[in-house]
Amino acid sequence: MSTTYIFRAFILVLLGAPWLKASAQTAPTTDLGQVKITDRRNDDTQERRESTVSKIVIGREEIEKMGDSTIGDVLKRQSGISIDGAPGRGSGVRMRGLSVGYTQILLDGQRVPPGFSIESLTPEMVERIEIYRAPTAETGTRAVAGTINIITREGHRGEPGDLKLGGSWQGGDWSPSLALSKSHDHGDFTANYTLNAFRNELPNNSTSSLQRSAGGNTLSRETVSASQTRREGFNTTARLQFKGDPGETFTLMPFFMYANVYTPGTIQATQTGTGTYPSGTDNLSTVAQGYYWVARLNGQWKKRLDKDSNVEAKFNAGGWQSHNDSSQVAQTGTILPTSSLNNVLTDRSYTGNLKYNRILAGGHQWVSGSELEQINRSETSLSTPSYSGGSTNMSATQQRYALYTQDEWQLTPQWATYVGLRFEHLLTDGNNGLMQAQNTSSVLSPLLHTLWKLNPESKDQVRWSLTRSYKAPTMNSLMAPYVRTTSDTSNGPTTADSMGNPNLKPELATGMDLAFERYLPQGGVLSTSVFYRRVENLTRSVVSQQTINGVQRWVSTPQNIGSANTEGVELEAKFRLDQWVDGAPKIDVRSNLSFYNSQVDGIIGPDNRLDQQPHVTGNVGADYKLRDVPLTVGGNLNITPAYYTQTSNAQLLSVSQKRVIDLYGVWKIDPKTAWRLSVNNLSPLNYTTGNVYSATGVADTSSTLNRSYLNIQLRWEKKI
Repeated sequence: MSTTYIFRAFILVLLGAPWLKASAQTAPTTDLGQVKITDRRNDDTQERRESTVSKIVIGREEIEKMGDSTIGDVLKRQSGISIDGAPGRGSGVRMRGLSVGYTQILLDGQRVPPGFSIESLTPEMVERIEIYRAPTAETGTRAVAGTINIITREGHRGEPGDLKLGGSWQGGDWSPSLALSKSHDHGDFTANYTLNAFRNELPNNSTSSLQRSAGGNTLSRETVSASQTRREGFNTTARLQFKGDPGETFTLMPFFMYANVYTPGTIQATQTGTGTYPSGTDNLSTVAQGYYWVARLNGQWKKRLDKDSNVEAKFNAGGWQSHNDSSQVAQTGTILPTSSLNNVLTDRSYTGNLKYNRILAGGHQWVSGSELEQINRSETSLSTPSYSGGSTNMSATQQRYALYTQDEWQLTPQWATYVGLRFEHLLTDGNNGLMQAQNTSSVLSPLLHTLWKLNPESKDQVRWSLTRSYKAPTMNSLMAPYVRTTSDTSNGPTTADSMGNPNLKPELATGMDLAFERYLPQGGVLSTSVFYRRVENLTRSVVSQQTINGVQRWVSTPQNIGSANTEGVELEAKFRLDQWVDGAPKIDVRSNLSFYNSQVDGIIGPDNRLDQQPHVTGNVGADYKLRDVPLTVGGNLNITPAYYTQTSNAQLLSVSQKRVIDLYGVWKIDPKTAWRLSVNNLSPLNYTTGNVYSATGVADTSSTLNRSYLNIQLRWEKKI
């Protein structure tokens, strides 16, 4: 797909707009007198429509609709978003098919600390989600693919609390859960909180294969792994707000999560080898156990200075720690050895923000601010035998400051524009056990967004953005210690050791976005958007042979390899079926379809794509409330076809098709009580990843097949 093709597709959509409009004519109406309707979906749609910057708003109604277990499940249905990993086990969020690091994740408007996973957030904790397709000066420019801002529950006066009790079955195992949310009002003080407790039993089954030919020696190995993960813990969040003088508020937003994990299992290994590779079989018993916790406290003070200006200060203090012990005991150790690993990772972060907002004459809204952040990380690791790395220690500190200014200007009733400028400076200093290293980077990002309504009363509008964004090297990619991940006989191009690179530069992206949106008279939206990014200093893990402590090893190290382009088309449609077909049932339909392409300079095609970017992602779902019985039913299909990624001229990665079917039904017993049945990952597919390396004298192929499971959930829901 070329850039020319994308813009032709966009023009075709514009040419088809009159037909769409004709198809969406409303039926004759009857005067019913004064009717007042409150619909949060309409509020969310209106906020999206009026925003100068392109964004999607997901409110409480949509968040609750499918009865999801995590926020990741909510996000996977949105236009341009996909989730890494096997169905039901994914963790990383991708926008526009780009890898996790290209998407900026915010919690209540502030960047989440390194290591924070949105899987630790449940839908009960979240008020709304804002998805920005392009960066802004205020939200930050470390958002090459876009930004996801998750707003925790706010609580509303008079709103009842929620109690949800239930459990799920997966692979024959039962996992109970409890969710409670409640709000309180006491004059100028309001508070709301959520609490989730869980105990998960998750089966894990995978088959891995490895074939190697190097230096006249050959190796063929198959390993079958089976384990059972027990994960139990709780998470909680709250919002405490005090209203002082008129226009003054002070808010605290704590969050805490704790979980412990225990995973016993077995491995069966069969190997056939020649030369230096032995033949034989082996059985291993494995066990992994540990715990992790996440704690953070967000604070916000907002003061109105006069009718046209206000000042806002934010702070965040947070941390997390994971402690893991794992071991495998082999019967013979011929194929895979007896080994153990103890790892402790600790992270602390502190952030302060100051923002000034003023409304100026002529329709200007000017915002300027500054940010300071410090992250301290330490890691200790002890493994046996020594090939696994022995004893390693890593400590690093990252400091960041940012300055920004932006102006939103309503030029005419039809035309609004946004101009912004942001400067960020990062300093990372650390010791990875082998060396003391320092990395410094600075990025200046100009930003332009514009919104044009075809006429003042029109619900058709066009958006255009020209932006500069970047992806900063992670602390781990800079300072990760050298880790020998496999035994001497297993080390190879597809089973390489790993090590950080303190000399990485930030990836810089110049981007353009263009979108057409039509907001339907009866509610709903049709949208077509195209985007283009030119990425410089592209970072990729490069596998090569290196001499480490006098021994030659295959090692994977992140490196800046050059430049790349990526472009795409994203189509979205949300509507009610009877808007298009007279007499049709009132079925709410949501759908999106995205096409992506990318080219990395200097790597042979046709699959010289950015890191595991799929060609296509698609999603379609529907919801229907029956008339004669208090039952609402719905479902969703999410699909990503199989694809390949040429990571270097010698290495090719593959990912199998991913298809997830989810169904649900909600039976209202009374206005406050309901039963919910959810069936997730109906007709599960196995999930396979592959890695092929072929160069002079070396041929290496590895693959892993992970089984996925049907998940059935039954839940009782009560307004309290």
